[in-house]
Order: sequence, then C-alpha cells, then structure tokens
Amino acid sequence: MTKPDRQKKSIVSRFLSDRAGNFGITTAIIIPVVAATAGVAMDYNRMVQVRAALQDSADSAVLSAANALAKNDNLSDEAALELARKFMKAQFYNVVPGASGDSSDIPADEDPLAGAVGNVERKSSSSGKTFDVTLSTSYVMPTNGLTGLLGWKEVTLGVTASAQATTESKNALSMYLVLDRSGSMAWDTTMVNEAQPTKTVYYSCGNKKTCSYQATNYVVKIDALKLAVANLTTQLTTADPESKYVRTAAVAYEAKMYTPASFNWGSAHTLSYVQALVASGGTDSSDAMARAYTDVIKSSEDTAHKNKNGQVPSKFIVFMTDGDNNQSSADTKTKATCESAKKAGVEIFTVAFMAPSKGQALLEYCATSTSHYYDAQDAAELVAAFKEIGDKAVQASTRLTN
Repeated sequence: MTKPDRQKKSIVSRFLSDRAGNFGITTAIIIPVVAATAGVAMDYNRMVQVRAALQDSADSAVLSAANALAKNDNLSDEAALELARKFMKAQFYNVVPGASGDSSDIPADEDPLAGAVGNVERKSSSSGKTFDVTLSTSYVMPTNGLTGLLGWKEVTLGVTASAQATTESKNALSMYLVLDRSGSMAWDTTMVNEAQPTKTVYYSCGNKKTCSYQATNYVVKIDALKLAVANLTTQLTTADPESKYVRTAAVAYEAKMYTPASFNWGSAHTLSYVQALVASGGTDSSDAMARAYTDVIKSSEDTAHKNKNGQVPSKFIVFMTDGDNNQSSADTKTKATCESAKKAGVEIFTVAFMAPSKGQALLEYCATSTSHYYDAQDAAELVAAFKEIGDKAVQASTRLTN
C-alpha cells in the first residue's frame, strides 16, 4: 500500500471511529419522529371529540326531522331531510372544537357537511303512521403540522343516525324489569311506615328474660321497590287499559338469577311476580341482564305486537340495584350486555336505590343517556323514579333507532 493510500485509510478510520457527532445525528433523526407521534396523539384526542359532536348532532337532527313528520305528514321527504341537515349543521358548528360559529355564513361549496345524505321511510297501519329518518354524513378533519410529517394531512370521520316517530295514538312497547332482591334489600329506608309508624323490638335482658322497646318502623327497601313497581304498572295500565299495546316481563336476581316472569300482555303478572319477592343473598346482575336482553329482542315480541296492534314496539329494560356486584366479572358481563342492548335499539332505564358508588357507576354506564339514569336516595325518590319511567315509556313516540 502506498503512502498516500495509507494516509487516506487513516483519515477514514479516524472519521468512522470519532463518535463525537453521534448524539447530534441521533437527535436529528428522533426529533421529527417524537414530534409526529405527539401530533398523532393530539389529533386522536381531537378526532374523538369531533366524532362525538358529529354523532350527537346527527342524532338530534334525525329526531327533530322525525318529530316534524309525525306532527305534519304533509311535509315532503326532502323538506324533512333539509330540516335535519340544517339542524345538524347548526348544532355541530356550535359545539365542535375549533369549528364554532354561525353555520349560515358557510358557503355550500365550502361546507364540509354539505354532502350529508338521508332517507325517509313512511309506513301506515290501522292505528296511525310511522316515519323512519336516516342521515349519514362525514367531516374531513385537517390534522396538525406535526401529524403532517407522516403524510396524513386530514382524517375523514363518518357517522349515521336513525330515528323513528309515530302518529299512533298508542305506542306499543315491551318492557323488561331487572330487579335486585339481594340481602341488602331487607334494610330500612328513611321512610316511616305510615300504616304502622312504630314497632316492638325484643332483646335478651339477662336471667333468660326477654325485654322490649318501641322503635320507629321504617319501610324496608324491598317493600319500597314493590310500591315503586306498582306505580309504574299503574302508568302502563292507565295508558293501555285493554292490554293491547303493552307487554311486560320481569326477572329478579341476587347472587343468582331467579326464574323470570315471561313476557305477556299487560302488567298484572309482572306486578304479582314483584310482590312475591323476598330479599336475601349476594349480588350478580349479569345473568338477569342477559336474560332480559335476549327476551326483549326476540322476533316473537315483534310478531306478537304485529298480530295484535300492527306496530313495531318500543323496547325497554328497567335495571335496578341497591348495591354492587360481588365480582368484577359480573360488572364486565353486565356492561357488555348493556352495550349490545343499546346497539340493538333497546332503551335502558337504570335506578340506583341508595346504592354505593360502584353500583352507581355500573348503572350510569348502562343507561341509554343521562336522562335514563336515576339516583334514588330514599324510598320516595325510588317511587318517583319508577313513575317517571312509566310516563316516559308510554309517551315515547320519537326515538333513536341506531
């Protein structure tokens, strides 16, 4: 090897072995990756917010359009859909992060929601008319500059919403009660039993003697539940005195599920089932909720209503507990059932009766919306909650179906 060659090799070797600049090179490579990752995280959070706002806006829009058709069936399909589009745009641009403002100022050719498409289906029966409204839309969300480093300049978010309204004088419904009858349901409430305000309490006072004293006689939880269900069934019977539109069922549970009262017309059989309940045992709501969901979505329920009143029924589950499940797996299974039921269009009302925080959290999760969840801190509030649920069920004529 010649001397010039040896010099060149020495220079290259020294360059390769010199690591003084490695940190700077590594930093130059890592910084864009870290920045892009941070950008994706920020965009993901915004995407969740925007999609939720878009879904809420679409849901409100189809409910508004379906209700408008029920009130005025001379309204054309296109007019109803245009009403839905305007309603959706107004709500979306008012709440979506970074897109607030007056939607009326946005030119049609620049409006990202202008492509919303919908459909109206009208059905007639002997008892009235039903209107199904569906709306699908998408929103192109620009990403930030950091995410753009990965080549993603925008993300398209799409949603679909459906609602149904009826002009029928009676709203057909199938309602399943899922009721806690665990041992804690034998505990006192804060409500005094007006029929017998005091009770005699006996105790051992020594020398094999039994003594007694008078104490306030409070209504126990299970009796408060029976009164609450009686109020609910009264609402249903008043709305449907001939038992042509209302079908009910019930199942009680503690650590296990008890044999349910199957679906039948009216609510007398359900009330009798509840009146016979006795409080005992632990708490596991999973099997009872699964049974309620399975039974309420059966095609036989639709067939029963079709044959008797010609309607497609609204479907409800009323889920009540005064405690929390003894095993976390029961919570997991119950939540999965609630998710399936809501996706199937079943409305879930939940009532926490003097329940601990864990039980409240489960019921809040399962409720169709915040207005479907009741936190009853005493017997009077429990009775009022069940009465209001009955009112809402019989008056429901416009509901989300997807």
